Amino acid sequence: MNPKKENPKASKAEEPSVTYESSKQKSKGIDRDTFDFDTEFEKGYTPEEFKEEMYKRINAYPWKK
Repeated sequence: MNPKKENPKASKAEEPSVTYESSKQKSKGIDRDTFDFDTEFEKGYTPEEFKEEMYKRINAYPWKK
């Protein structure tokens, strides 16, 4: 008798095979072909405006004091 066949705990467990479906849909991110960085940069905040906006957003959180 073979002791390996009688004791199933001694054998290595097999990992289940996992298959992932890849979708061919376009992601909802930035379209790299038509994105114009300079135009988007002009629409953005200056560092001072960004700082003011962040203070507003942080103070808008329902902090418990």
